[in-house]
Formats: sequence, structure tokens, C-alpha cells
Amino acid sequence: MAKKVKKSKPTTTKKGWSLKLSKKNKIILGSLLMLFSIALFFSFISFYFTWQADQSLLSEFSDRNEQAKNLLNKFGASISHFFVYKGFGLASLIFTFLFFITGLHLFLSLDKKGLLRKWIWGLVFIIWISITMGFFAEKRPLLGGIVGYEMNDFLQDYAGKIGVFLLLLFGLTIILVRLFHFTPEAIINYFKQKSSSLAEDFKRKPTVAPEDKEEEETIPEKEGPVEVIDTYTHKKDIPPLQMDDADDGFKVEVGNDGDEDEDDISMEVEKIKEEVEDTELMSQKLVEDFGEFDPTLELGNYKFPTIELLDQHGASGGGITINQEELEENKNKIVETLRNYKIGIAQIKATIGPTVTLYEIVPEAGVRISKIKNLEDDIALSLAALGIRIIAPIPGKGTIGIEVPNKNATIVSMRSVIASPKFQKAEMELPIAFGKTISNETFVVDLAKMPHLLMAGATGQGKSVGLNAVLTSLLYKKHPAEVKFVLVDPKKVELTLFNKIERHFLAKLPDVEDAIITDNTKVINTLNSLCIEMDDRYELLKHAMVRNIKEYNTKFKARKLNPNDGHKFLPYIVLVIDEFADLIMTAGKEVETPIARLAQLARAIGIHLIIATQRPSVNVITGIIKANFPARIAFRVTSKIDSRTILDAQGADQLIGRGDMLYTQGNDVTRIQCAFVDTPEVAKITEYIGSQRAYPDAHILPEYVGGDDSGTSIDYDISERDAMFREAAEVIVVAQQGSASLIQRKLKLGYNRAGRIIDQLEAAGIVGSFEGSKARQVLVPDMFALDQLLENEKK
Repeated sequence: MAKKVKKSKPTTTKKGWSLKLSKKNKIILGSLLMLFSIALFFSFISFYFTWQADQSLLSEFSDRNEQAKNLLNKFGASISHFFVYKGFGLASLIFTFLFFITGLHLFLSLDKKGLLRKWIWGLVFIIWISITMGFFAEKRPLLGGIVGYEMNDFLQDYAGKIGVFLLLLFGLTIILVRLFHFTPEAIINYFKQKSSSLAEDFKRKPTVAPEDKEEEETIPEKEGPVEVIDTYTHKKDIPPLQMDDADDGFKVEVGNDGDEDEDDISMEVEKIKEEVEDTELMSQKLVEDFGEFDPTLELGNYKFPTIELLDQHGASGGGITINQEELEENKNKIVETLRNYKIGIAQIKATIGPTVTLYEIVPEAGVRISKIKNLEDDIALSLAALGIRIIAPIPGKGTIGIEVPNKNATIVSMRSVIASPKFQKAEMELPIAFGKTISNETFVVDLAKMPHLLMAGATGQGKSVGLNAVLTSLLYKKHPAEVKFVLVDPKKVELTLFNKIERHFLAKLPDVEDAIITDNTKVINTLNSLCIEMDDRYELLKHAMVRNIKEYNTKFKARKLNPNDGHKFLPYIVLVIDEFADLIMTAGKEVETPIARLAQLARAIGIHLIIATQRPSVNVITGIIKANFPARIAFRVTSKIDSRTILDAQGADQLIGRGDMLYTQGNDVTRIQCAFVDTPEVAKITEYIGSQRAYPDAHILPEYVGGDDSGTSIDYDISERDAMFREAAEVIVVAQQGSASLIQRKLKLGYNRAGRIIDQLEAAGIVGSFEGSKARQVLVPDMFALDQLLENEKK
């Protein structure tokens, strides 16, 4: 007979819950949870000290080169950001307790009864603490997390602050009653027991007779790290105690002289503290409460132009097509030409660029370099090229370079240059992507380090495209709050597209309609206004005790400079002048003098000049200008003399045009194919930026009042004087300095209003006439004379 197999019934749990794990798995899982809870604890604690430094690394989790300040590195920074910032804030520490308790139950195989209750009440505690922190610490969002902040904000929308406070009290009552079993009777009994025990202790305390006490004297406790023994007994043989601690600013002297009474103890406490410490503490507190100052906050939703606005010129998508036959043919012709002149070559290498190919040759021993240099025209004849350039020798290499134009040049699109990693990852103040070098590398430089740029070239060789490339680079990299442009366009057609971004990026004089300057007479006023802006900025740097604009803005962002003292965030200002030769012809010294001042002094305060001209003659590019423009770009010119005028070297006359250019910054000369950005592309970029929310007006430059050509004097009616006229007059007379910037700082006025008050003071005879960038002469010697002058006006 077959045996009956007894089927086992599936086991079911009656109550609670259980993990169907073996004992070994419980130990492993329990230890994992406990270690995880410890990791969470240290991550959360560390997060409150390192969250600002690690904020930018949250998106770089996969990058092994990036290191976080959190104790558990990027893991700790990420998980803390999730639990603390995006979660429940300080209450997230309860999760570490819950995970540890759960792991301990599994590790020791303890009874799981009550574990679910701990989790429920733990979650209740987390939510209640998070909302409470969000209610009482609105300005410190890390205490309550986003959950606490948003839930508190949601409840206040319906119940108001008082209603939310009452709800929190009700939640606290539920927790105290249900979890801790608090009742009114228990609280009353607790305070009764405490009061009775205190009364009994007071009755049992022994009394000490005055004569049994030893005569003692206590030095009052003082702030600071220096510790002095609190109690000592007076003895005649105790020597004087002298302590001088220079490190923490305290000087303590305790002693007695032989002539004085024993009880007459002299003590001198001198506390020395620098005033800067209070400012530092205040700035640190402001940064902790509100974070660093963000100049981009006013246009916080500003979106940078997208790469899709630029076209990909060229059929090959920006890549270089290698023509092996052309390379071989050129190589053979170069070798053959040199052999004809009995010059042997040991080695030759070709580097293919967008428009030219560099052939690097190593001549045989004993060949003079000058001999190869003199064969420039012969090699060009044999290659039938538009024009070649011989670099003998190539700086940093033991080779001679022969640059030969390609038969089929490749267009370098602005899109390929902007999208390159070299430009995207450039950590520069004012990055500019000019194009690509012969080795097909993107060429990126920092305008802030140039610090000014001179561009020259014949008509139609690429100057205007080069200017557009410069402006496009800055538009793709900088926020409107960080850089402003002053555009001068005598041709009236090259830069007009940038009118659309007037209220985002452009700067102009007050009461001027068009931000782009096309009238040569207005250029003089603008340049002098920039000189005034330069002087005002240097004044701010002096008071902030910094040396350049980068240090100043860093200090201002850290809230170490008070805006009430006239301090403000300073954007970079880039002055772009097209057709500089036309300005020199019409204005001459009136233009050259302020440009020379700006070129010499303006780099430290963030004003940078870009000047373009098609006539690189010595009467246009003078010695003063060349001395202060170390960075220069030369497009194709017609003669070697023009090339030397721009670069102090030959070569620009041998370029092939269409954006082929040479760049130098005072040392080596680099050949670059300028990136091509077409007019429709510039139009799309400016339209994209101009359609976004902008500032109320363009960036206003200081008002410049030129000489009065008509011979009439300023006259103001006393009834039309500014309400702050008297206060401004007192400020000017006391300081004996007649400047609008002084009135602006002392009375906290705008520059336009301060300028009008200065004009009214001139009309009243208190200050003298305008003297350029110098302060006006104060004609009233003291306050008594000012009172007499103003009283006489009323008669």
C-alpha cells in the first residue's frame, strides 16, 4: 500500500509582522542597518557645517575627481541633502535612531513587539518637529527642511499663524498624553513633590558663623581665555602676580606694593580688540541667515542662450576633411624646392587646420635657418598658394614651420566653438572664444587678463565678425548682472542688432535715448563718463581696502561691505569701438586722452576696451595706445608696414582673409581661424535674450557735463532747488571737496540727483565750474560764510 503523505499547512502569523529570514541573514541585515544608521548620523551632523561647500557637487556624484567636505564625502552630502534639506530638517536625526533600533532587533533576534509602535511614533515626532521648526525658524530652512517649510506654509494659507500655533500645541498634547501618559493630576503632583523636597533641603542646610570663615576675596570673572584663580588668601609673603597674554588681547596685572595696605589690591584689565572683528562677525551672521549676496537674483529666471540658436556652418558639421593627395603633393613640392637650393630635410610632419596646414620640417645639420626663411616667395611659387608664412624656428620646438593654405578651407562655426568643452569649462572672468588654431584646438582667452584688445585689418577681412564673436562669447557665458557693454558704432549698421538687449546688457549715459552710440560727439561724453565711473570705483576699492574688482565683489558677496556706505556690486564694463580711425579723424585728442586714461588705469576696476580699426597707421594707433594694448588681433592687411604697426612683426600681410587672423599678447604670435557667426544668428540670440524679463532701464553711467560752448551760465531759480540742497551744501563746505560722488555717498542719493544738486551749488556760487575728472573748487571757506550766503539770498 502506498503511504499517505501528510501535507503540512502553511504557517500564518496571528498578530504583528515577521521577517522570514534565517538567523544568519538577520545578523547580516541587522548589522547593515546599525552601520547605516551610524553613517546617517555622522552625515547629518556634518551636513550642517558643510552644506554650502558641497552644494555645487550634488550633480557631480559620478565624477571621481570631485571631493565633498562631508565626513562621508559625496555619499554623505547627497543622502543628507535628500533627508535634511529636501526632507524633514533636524528631525531627520530620528531616522538614525529608528534604523539603529530595527537593526538591533534583527541582530539580537529580539521580540519585534513594540517595534512597529516605535516607527509610528517616530514618524509622528519627525513630522511634528519638522512643522514646528518650519514655524519658529522660517529664516533657517535647514532646521525644518522643505517638508516642514511647505507644510507650515500650506497650513498658514488656511489657518494663519495663530491657527498653526494652536495646531502644534494640539499635536504636542496628543504626544504627551498618548506616548508619555501625561495628565493634569500627574503634572500637579510632580510640582508639589519638587517644592516640598526643596523646602526640606533648605531646612536641613547648616549655618556657618562669620568668625569661622577665612577672610577671602574673589576676583570678578572676566570674559576671555585668560584664567585667574578665583579665590586666594592674603598673605604678606605672596609676590605680585603679573600675566601678559598678547595673543588674546588681555593684559592682567594683580599685585600689591609694600607701602599699601594688605587689602588694597590693584588690578588693571586692558582689553584690546580690533573693530574689524565686529564687522566680520556681523557679516558671518548675515551670510548664515540669508546666504551670500546674489547679484543675479533680480533676474533670477534669466535663461542663457541655447546652442540651437547658432547654425552649424559647413557640410561636414565643423570637422576637417583630410585630402591625402593634397598633403602628399605639398610635401613633395616643399622637399623638391629646398633640394633645388641644396637644403636637405631630415624629417617633415603635417598638422592640418581649418584653413591652413602647418608643415614642420627638421633640416639636416649645418643648414642655416635664415637660408630657409629667404625662400618664402620661392616656396609660395612652387606651391601656387595665395601666400605662405614661414616660422623659423617654431617657439618651443626644434623645427621650422611652413604654413600653407588649404585648397578647400573649412568654415569654423561659432556653434562648434561655443559647444567645445574648453569654452564650457573655462573658469575665467570674461571668457572669449575666438575660433580654432592650426591644430584644430578651440582658442579661448580671458579678456580680464588681456586686459584690452586692439583689432585691425583691411575692409572685408573679418573685423565685424570678430567683434560679433567676442560679444556672442560673453552673452553665452555671463549673466546680465555681471557684465555691461558700451557700444560705439560710427557706421550705424554693424552693432544695431544689440539694441534688443539694451535693458539686459547695455550701458548708456543718463537722458540718452539710444544705448548704441553712433554720433561721434556723444562718444567724447561717454568716454569721460567712463573716466568718472573709473574714479568712483577706485574710491570704493579704497574704502573697501581691496586691490581689484574681483576681490571687491567677493567681499561684497560675503556681506562684508555695507550698501549704506555707497557700496554695491560692480559689473564688468566692456567698451567696444568700431572704426576707431573715424573717431580719431573727427575728435583727435578729445578721444585719445580719455582712452589712454582708461587703458592705463581701468583694468583693476573691471573696465575693458576693445578697439577695431581698418586703418592701422601710426597716426591712428599711436604709441600711447599700443603701449596699453598688449593683446592685439591682426586680420589681413595690405602691407608689411601695417602688419608691423599692429603686431610689431610681419605676417599679417600674408594671411588669406575670410577670418584668418594672427593673435598676440605680447609674446608669441598664434594663427587662428576666427569663428563665423552670421547676422541672422546674432539676431536670434538678441531676440531670445530681449524677450525675457529685463531691468527697468539700461545700466546708467555717471553724468558728464561738458564745457558750455554757448557761453551761457547755469542759472537756477531758488524755488526749484532740491530739498536736500542745504544738506548737500554743508557736506561740500565741511569736506572742502566739490564732487557729486561725495554727495551721493553722504546723503545716499542717486547720481543723477547728486549731479543736479552740484549744478545748483554752482549756480549759487558755492562750488566752481566743472574741471574734467577733478573735483570742483569749493568757493565757500566755512559754515559761517555758507550761512551768510544763504541768508543774503533770501533778502
